[in-house]
Amino acid sequence: MGNVTTSPEAAAAAQTLFRVALGGVLVAHGTQKLFGWFGGGGVEGTSKGMHAMGFRPAKPSAVLAGVGEAGAGFALALGLGTPAAGAAAATTMGVAASVHAPNGFFATEGGLEYPAVLGLAAAAFTIGGSGPYSLDALTGHVLDRPWMRITALAVIPTAIAIQISRRRKALAGDAAAPAAGAAPEEG
Repeated sequence: MGNVTTSPEAAAAAQTLFRVALGGVLVAHGTQKLFGWFGGGGVEGTSKGMHAMGFRPAKPSAVLAGVGEAGAGFALALGLGTPAAGAAAATTMGVAASVHAPNGFFATEGGLEYPAVLGLAAAAFTIGGSGPYSLDALTGHVLDRPWMRITALAVIPTAIAIQISRRRKALAGDAAAPAAGAAPEEG
């Protein structure tokens, strides 16, 4: 059996196909949150869900999640500002994965599988760039410098940790509120 090699053109085409598909999925999910498209709740419906999940303030959290998906997804699909776009999408999906983590791994059980894979794919573009068939390449990589990739990659875990911490504090406050307002039992 001989070695099988892939031409650079085929690899670039595959990279572009995956980048555009990932961006499209993220745009679809983000526009559900922002505009109610594709059966989504729009900002108002998403805000209610965000509040129930412990994201405060809920409306800015809903907008941030929608922009983190739709805006970053659009930029990824175009291959523009790929380090920042990949980091924004990876952060948004990392936070989403943390919400789904208590349900286990598999998406069929409401687990973290789907958002985790989307986040890891976005992080891969943060590391590897958009490829030769992109607006980044067309513009001479003005928004895709090696230092930008390193910085964007370093920001992802910190941004995820901050959002998870804020959410946990809000949920702890929600749990403590009924206990603080309860009347002492007579006995």
